[in-house]
Amino acid sequence: MKHINVVCAVIVNKGRIFACQRGYGEWKDWWEFPGGKIESGESPEEALQREIREELAIDISIDSHLTTVDYDYPDFHLTMHCYLCHLKDDIQPHLLEHEAARWLGKENLEDVKWLPADVEVIKALNRKNRSNYSV
Repeated sequence: MKHINVVCAVIVNKGRIFACQRGYGEWKDWWEFPGGKIESGESPEEALQREIREELAIDISIDSHLTTVDYDYPDFHLTMHCYLCHLKDDIQPHLLEHEAARWLGKENLEDVKWLPADVEVIKALNRKNRSNYSV
């Protein structure tokens, strides 16, 4: 089975987290945390900074590692390194690859259809008991 190694940013701002809706592929219209593949020679943190600039045209500060999710999709195994982050400036993300995005509070996390691996990230957030997702 093919193995894909990726990173994702759980971007926190004013007690809410940033979610993106996929606009392409088999999982089109499902929601995820922004991020992407780690390229050869990159650290996970370097990959995350690059991916967020490419996808959202913003810079983030990486605060801490939240969790690493291993998930078997039908065609591949995903290892996703997830980091709690915050916006470096007050500049709001600009969607360059996604169909839509939302800031979600704990009370409306279930309003979107999360990708299966990202559901595991939500569980990790809840285990950390972050009632307002402060970093």
